[in-house]
Amino acid sequence: MSHHLFLLSPSDTPLYSLTHQSSKPVATITSPLASNLPTWSTSAFAGTLTALSGASSTTQHTSGGAVKVGGGQDRHVIQMIANASLDVIEDEMRKQNLMYFKSIDKFNEWTVSAFVTPSNMKFVLLHEGKNDDGIRLFFMEVWELYVKTAMNPFQTAHTAVRSSVFDTRVRNSARKYL
Repeated sequence: MSHHLFLLSPSDTPLYSLTHQSSKPVATITSPLASNLPTWSTSAFAGTLTALSGASSTTQHTSGGAVKVGGGQDRHVIQMIANASLDVIEDEMRKQNLMYFKSIDKFNEWTVSAFVTPSNMKFVLLHEGKNDDGIRLFFMEVWELYVKTAMNPFQTAHTAVRSSVFDTRVRNSARKYL
């Protein structure tokens, strides 16, 4: 099971991202989007269709050999899902006065959970399983780590976080809670 974390500034500028592979198994749900279309119509878009459908990884043969594609793991698809969920997050922020929004959006097998700090920083997590308590605790720990990093006099506010210590601690927290 994989998790994708994005930390976004109040102006929705990405400050940090993490992809974490968990050893915990999750039930896979496949969507037969590409299988419903004729093969001649999907050959040029096989990678995109497979990635968007959430189908399991397949092999697409090209003139240069086999190329592995799909499974919803393509980076651009993950970023698209996270960006598309920002509008939903902002709508929910107006409706509810909460910091943690569990299962706020869903795209195929990906569920989007969010955490919004009082300074309007958004932590967006794409995940495949349901672990609400673990995700909430993970967000709280990442928020604490971010506050400690932001208080560093050498860290400029709302700029990319490039601290290896921060990265290591977020990865340890992901292993612990996700």
